[in-house]
Amino acid sequence: MHPADSHDVIRVRGARVNNLRDVDVDIPKRRLTVFSGVSGSGKSSLVFGTVAAESQRLINETYSAFLQSFMPVTSRPEVEELDGLSAAIVVDQERLGANARSTVGTATDAYALLRILFSRLSEPHVGPSSAFSFNLASASGSGRLVVEKDGKAPKGEVATFEFIGGMCPVCEGLGTRAAIDEDVVVDRGKSLNEGAILVPGYGVGTWGWKMYGDEGAAADGKLDMDKKLADYSEREWHWLMYQEPTKVKFAGINLTYEGLVVRIRRTLFGDKEPKQKHMIEFKERVATTGPCSECGGTRLNEAARTATVHGTTISECTAMQVSDLVGWVRGIDDPSVRPLVANLAAMLDAFTEIGLGYLSLDREAGSLSGGEAQRVKMIRQLGSALTDVTYVFDEPTVGLHPHDIRRMIALLTSLRDKGNTILVVEHKPEVIEAADHVIDIGPGAGGDGGTITFEGEVAGLRASDTVTGHYLDHRMPLREEVRTPTGAIEIRGASTHNLRDVDVDLPTGVLVAVTGVAGSGKSSLVHGSLGGHEDVLIVDQSAIRGSRRSNPATYSGLLDPIRTAFAKENDVSASLFSPNSEGACPACNGQGVIYPEQGMLVGGPSRCETCGGQRFRDDVLEHTLHGLTIAEVFELSIARAAEVFSTGKARGILARLVDVGLGYLRLGQPLTTLSGGERQRLKLAAQLGGKGTTIVLDEPTAGLHLADTERLVAMLHTLVDQGHSLVVIEHNLAVVANADWVVDIGPGAGHDGGRVVFKGTPAQMVADGDTLTAEHLREWVGA
Repeated sequence: MHPADSHDVIRVRGARVNNLRDVDVDIPKRRLTVFSGVSGSGKSSLVFGTVAAESQRLINETYSAFLQSFMPVTSRPEVEELDGLSAAIVVDQERLGANARSTVGTATDAYALLRILFSRLSEPHVGPSSAFSFNLASASGSGRLVVEKDGKAPKGEVATFEFIGGMCPVCEGLGTRAAIDEDVVVDRGKSLNEGAILVPGYGVGTWGWKMYGDEGAAADGKLDMDKKLADYSEREWHWLMYQEPTKVKFAGINLTYEGLVVRIRRTLFGDKEPKQKHMIEFKERVATTGPCSECGGTRLNEAARTATVHGTTISECTAMQVSDLVGWVRGIDDPSVRPLVANLAAMLDAFTEIGLGYLSLDREAGSLSGGEAQRVKMIRQLGSALTDVTYVFDEPTVGLHPHDIRRMIALLTSLRDKGNTILVVEHKPEVIEAADHVIDIGPGAGGDGGTITFEGEVAGLRASDTVTGHYLDHRMPLREEVRTPTGAIEIRGASTHNLRDVDVDLPTGVLVAVTGVAGSGKSSLVHGSLGGHEDVLIVDQSAIRGSRRSNPATYSGLLDPIRTAFAKENDVSASLFSPNSEGACPACNGQGVIYPEQGMLVGGPSRCETCGGQRFRDDVLEHTLHGLTIAEVFELSIARAAEVFSTGKARGILARLVDVGLGYLRLGQPLTTLSGGERQRLKLAAQLGGKGTTIVLDEPTAGLHLADTERLVAMLHTLVDQGHSLVVIEHNLAVVANADWVVDIGPGAGHDGGRVVFKGTPAQMVADGDTLTAEHLREWVGA
């Protein structure tokens, strides 16, 4: 292979995205290349921020101007030369969204194939595949048939039409129905004028209140504004609370009026979740959500949910575990659908191959973890007819048991063998060792990274003087002396999801690792049994609530002591040093960037010209602390900030952030840019000062380099030594080997799991364990 030949390599010259330092590198095409390096070294900046970003930008430029107007405005990455690019498909860990209409089946097209199968073979025959879609309602009507001719659209003849959809008419395809607590919506002991409406934003005199006050619901004498709601007639109560959408004249304008309960159902329990904190809290108080009484949670109308193929309804199919559904599909031997059956079976097989056979097609897509979401996205690619494209993966083994990692590697190599270029950002040694080519970035994180420290084959990496090379064969040994528990948390009859009436004691005062293959029931056991307890702190990888203004400094509470120190040093108000307060640049309101308001056009943010992206007014930047302006403080890495602010409250906060492996993050880095593992570690650091005696962590090693994992394990033991009890859901064998106690769930996933298959010390697991985890732990420690 000739490195300069663009047919064989992706040629990168002078890459300076984020912390990259004029990186020059040739990435071999049609090979499996793994990008390694400590967390924050610059791997993602090179792979996602440079190669994938430029490929996708160039593809977007081929679209029409009209289509481009709906796409984000992106600029060329900061790189001098990029040659040899092919179309890039990014398969990342971004969750699939919280749209209640999206399921595993719709996200992978498996449900589309199943709908076609039922449209061909169902008894009775219901209609086309749309008749089994819970996202489409049946409709009929009439209108003019318009036929375009010579660029004109003349009026056509009136025609009738009928569209057959499968949506349940009661829950509108959501499968759930909220039971609204009327006494949370209104105070029956008050009148409208006295503030009977308790919905946030509907206080007396507000626009929302007027819709139900003298200009709205009470119009034309329908309601008495001074009458207590407890004294309303049935007609009045229905009009206020349950009236279906009705045209009314409100403040001289023709609008649609609807009862309070109807409005709440539409705005809070529809497709999208509310974003404002006060509305989220109100939603939690106002209703309990359960299966729709009409469709029983199937989302479908009567015709769609009762039609059968071989005696099975489509809802029963989607409720099956995928590994079971594939057997049912293969049992259909009808020549008219043979190719369809083969395609559907192959897609369902891919679920099992990728470690997701325990899922069902009716599982809401928004409930999947980041790792599960990435693997679901992979399903679409495994059967793709595309070749010679670049697939970009972000730690595809996140959330996978060592047993499943081997299958993931087989899938990555199969994609490569079809003639594709596979770029993988990974920390797992098993994946690194399977690479055709390794590019290691470092040597450190943030400003200490951004250079190529090694490129070549795995044998060369192993022999190199790099952090990754040193740790590739490093194995943390079994913990020799385990702690004595101080007590136990008793779990009895746990039956959440696939758990089978599990009884187990989780010892306290020690580090407990809960293990098992993906889908075995680990999270169901821990979160389902410990969640909600006052003395239990749950720290997971879910998104951190907050605006795009939020960053590690604000979220951790670090900004407060820093502002106070700036104010004391310069004898001015502390509020000057917050980008969300009086010191903020008036042009960008302290964001450092300007977000365009272009109506339908989607525009990316641009650096504020007034403050140059520094967020603050010029006069604020005249004040310094330790020789730094507040804007320069926001640009510090956490590790550097720990050196600068070495006293007081700031010191403790920064020490915890460094201990959880986040030293490379900038203090002012938007939280929206953090990975799931980074979010969890930030939440852990921010909450360590809390009162929770038991801390639950969900895969805290996600996104961590082998060296960073060792530091995290040390921090976990420090927490236990400080008096906390730790329960860690983990696949990482370094954590398992260093636990005091292990609870293994399995033996398999889905209905093949849900039982405690081992409990004891790591040494006992190695000696006597007869589970997949035990097998891999023995291999890990060389036993």
